[in-house]
Parts: sequence; C-alpha cells; structure tokens
Amino acid sequence: MTDQQTRGGPRTRGAGPCVVGPDLPCDIDELRTLFLFEKLDDHQLSWLCGHGAVQQVGPGMLLTEGDPARCLFVLIEGEVAVYRRVGDDDVEVSRTEQRGVYAGAWNAYLGDRVQQTYLHSLRVLRPSRFYVLSADDFRELMTSWFPMAVHLLEGLFFGQKNTERAVGQRERLLALGSLSAGLTHELNNPAAAASRATATLRERVAGMRHKLSFIAAGPYDRTSIATLIQLQEEAVQHLHDAAAEGTAPGPLEASDLEDGLVDWFDGHGLRAGWDLAPAFVQAGIDGPWLDKVAALVAPDALDGAVRWIGYTLETEQLMGEIEDATTRISTLVGAAKQYSQIGRAPEGPADLHELLDATLVMLDHALGSGIEVVRHYDRTLPPVPVYAAELNQVWTNIIDNAAQAMGGRDGTGTLTVTTRRAPDSPDDAVEIEIGDTGPGIPADAVPRIFEPFFTTKPVGSGTGLGLDIAWRIVVNKHHGDLRVTSEPGDTRFVVRLPLAADPQAPPTTP
Repeated sequence: MTDQQTRGGPRTRGAGPCVVGPDLPCDIDELRTLFLFEKLDDHQLSWLCGHGAVQQVGPGMLLTEGDPARCLFVLIEGEVAVYRRVGDDDVEVSRTEQRGVYAGAWNAYLGDRVQQTYLHSLRVLRPSRFYVLSADDFRELMTSWFPMAVHLLEGLFFGQKNTERAVGQRERLLALGSLSAGLTHELNNPAAAASRATATLRERVAGMRHKLSFIAAGPYDRTSIATLIQLQEEAVQHLHDAAAEGTAPGPLEASDLEDGLVDWFDGHGLRAGWDLAPAFVQAGIDGPWLDKVAALVAPDALDGAVRWIGYTLETEQLMGEIEDATTRISTLVGAAKQYSQIGRAPEGPADLHELLDATLVMLDHALGSGIEVVRHYDRTLPPVPVYAAELNQVWTNIIDNAAQAMGGRDGTGTLTVTTRRAPDSPDDAVEIEIGDTGPGIPADAVPRIFEPFFTTKPVGSGTGLGLDIAWRIVVNKHHGDLRVTSEPGDTRFVVRLPLAADPQAPPTTP
C-alpha cells in the first residue's frame, strides 16, 4: 500500500452513502491520535481511510433523531451539540469539542435485531472535520476485527434489555397485585355491608308481616288504618328528607335524642324502646310526632302501630344501605373496567378525566382517609388520542409514589390533580399535573428521577422502574413530555400530551 493511498489518495469505496461535505486527506497518523483508533495498526488504519473518509462539515444539523442510522461520525476537530426529542422540542443535552467523540450508527454491529435509527440529533456548531464511515462498513469492521468484543457487547446489550423487560414486567405485576389487593378489599366492604343489611332486612320484613296481621286483627276501622298508613308514608318521607339534606345528627346528639324517645316509649308502656329509638332518630322523628300516632290508636294497640312504623323505617334504611353498597360495587367494577380498558380499542380518543377518576378509585385504598384528593379539571378539554391502558399506568405510578411520599394509608396531605390546555400551545397540547404535599424529592435526585433502576425509596421498597416506564409511555409512545419540579411540601409531575396523533410517528412500545 502506497503512502498516497493511506494519506488521502484514491479510496476503494469511500464513505458510501455518508457524503456530508467535501473530502479532505485521510491521514492515518491523525486517526491514531483519536482514542477510538489509538490501538489500531497501520493496516487497520489504512482500511479505515480506504473505506471511510475525512470530510469538512459546516454549521447545521448533521443527523436527526429517528432517521435511519446509515453513518458513524467521529469528530476530529470542531464543536458539536447533542439533542434529544422531548415532545415537540429538541432539547440540547450536551455540547463538546473533545476530539474522538462519536455519534450515529454506533450500534450497527447488532444488525437487524434492533431498530437501526439515530438515537439523538447532532448539530455542528462551527466548521468541523469528521471521520465518516458507513454503517455497513462499521458492522464489518466490528465483526471481523473484534468478534469476541462483539459477542460481549451483544450479551451486555440484550442482557440489559432482557433484565429491564423482566424487571419492568415485575413492576407491572407488583402494581397489578397491589391494585388487585386494594380492589378486593374495597369490594369486600360493600359486599359484606350488603350481606349484613340483607340478613337484617329479612328479620324486619318477617316482623312487619307479624305486625300487619296484628293490626288487621286489632281495633282499627278503615279510617284509622288509612290514617296510620298516611303516618307511615310521612315517616318514610321524613327519612328521605333527612338523608337528602344531610341533617342526620352526630353520635352525641343522636344519643341524647334516643334517650328522649326511650323515655317516651317507656311513658307509653312500649317495651324495648331502646331497640326502636335509633330508626326514629335517623328519620328526624321526635316525641311530638309520635303523639299523633298515640292519638289515633287505642293504648293496647299503640305498641303494634309504633313498631309497624319503626320496622318500615328500618326497612327503608336497610334498603338504602343495600343500594349504597351495590352502587359502590358497581362503581368499583366500572372503574376497574375503565382502568384496564377492557373491550376498548388499544388507541383512540379518550376522556382524560374518566381515566384519572378510574385510577383514583383504584388507588383509593393507597390514599387512605388522611389524604385529601382535590380535582381541578378543565371540563372543556376534548378527547385526546391515547393508549388509555398504558396511560392509566402512568397515573398509577405517579399517584402511588405521591401517596407513599405522604405516608400512605396512615399519612396526611393533599393530592391535587389538574388538567388544562398547555399554556404555550393551547390548541395543540394538554397538560395533566399531579401534585402532592409530601417532603419532596432531594435536589440531587431530581435530574435522575426518570432513570431506570434509580429510586429514592428504601432498599426493597421499589425497583426504580415506575417513573422510567411512565417516561417511556408518555415520551416514546405518546410523543409527549413528562417533567417534575419539587421542593418540600410541593412536588409536581406534569404530563404533556399532544391533542392530535402524529401521522408520521412510527409505532412504538414503552
């Protein structure tokens, strides 16, 4: 090989599809000064000059994130900036003048087993020189010169991917297990309440049948019975009005009112008045109202008449308990269906508020009674094209973290969920902000909070993948943005989602 061939003379193949500027002499001695090539021998350096090229590149974008990765660029002289796509913006993550830094098709050696696209954008800031090599030549170089290294790198790359996938699946299963346990607990409470109310209702209906036969055989004429039925309906209306107005007395007041009614029952010769009193108190019925009943019936029939009305009130209350319990069960089942998106298309317009409310219902057990949930919803927001089930996982990870930060079921604080149009582009994007009043994220941890396997929780309390998964769902799958600000007492996660699907965006997975 002649000196002309190794120092910029004719090349066998050149840079192939990677011509980005005028060719300059390729000097193997200069290549040897770059840390990537410093251990190569003259033959290998000559191969690089013969298959690649040194090119002069002016300021401007050199490669764009997401484009097919066809070239490897190694900086010989100049300055570059690296950008990552966040939502609709290209955000600069670093800039450097360091000789030998590389970008582009660096993972070409993995072949078709991974998607061969540029992982970031690269902008040339001032006239620069690059060594440029096509992806095909780089793959050939790696597999021919460093076969053992390629196998080690492949094992590391795919091993890490498999590990992330396995741990991510475990993270999802842990979340599903937690939600399932919470849902089971939440369903058990109203189911048990409905069962108890049904059993008591059966006893009260049996008692009503007995009293009905007693009344039928008693000294009542048609007018008295009609009046008694009217009082019965009036008592039921009292009960419904008290429930609607929320005027039911507190425990101490109810106890005093019950004592007063027990005295009335005792004064009129009614036995076990303490058993009757609670139903009348909850309906807002007092002694003067019962005096009207006493005025309509003979003294020996008063006990049966009052108990008939009392059983009616208890029956209404028990049916109300059953209705509340079954409504709660129906709400939980509906929330679970909304949360999991059973029967829904994988992608399509969805009401963000329905998704958020379903997640809050599913996580009610994690929030506890000491954490207040405040909703500031912009109900004018249109449906947003999303992968609803995956987005619910984002809400779950963020809200569950917020709940734990505030102490979980035994903690106190405020969880605030806000929806709004994006202030800087109200017609193009929406924002969902989830804030908590916990102790906050340490300042040195905020820049790393979305890194895989990074966690601020105690050992054994988290995998460090919850927010990484949330990031990938929002940014990679929905082409949105996820950011956080935090200080003691005020931590806010803001999810930004485009209002329209990107027709040019390739299918992605979180």
